[in-house]
Amino acid sequence: MRDEKIDWSVYHALLYGRACTLQDLASIGYEPRLIEESVRRLEKYHLVERAGDAVRALSFHESLLLCQAKNDETCPFFIENGIIRARPEQERKP
Repeated sequence: MRDEKIDWSVYHALLYGRACTLQDLASIGYEPRLIEESVRRLEKYHLVERAGDAVRALSFHESLLLCQAKNDETCPFFIENGIIRARPEQERKP
């Protein structure tokens, strides 16, 4: 099965409140290893957030903000472990 299909299923299970832990996600019918891999990919693309065993879908605004903070070199802030911090002036690109 393609990774995209698994990711889509996992994301929608979280988005519509059918799951909130990795164990709950097992109810959608995939092996725990595949679910773990999917959650890692979704985290990498700023679509979900994990805190211990709990997983939640990020809102559009949260996702957009995380992407900007990570990829925009002129952004005056960065996000570290859920905390917004000012980016030092010398690290910002003009």
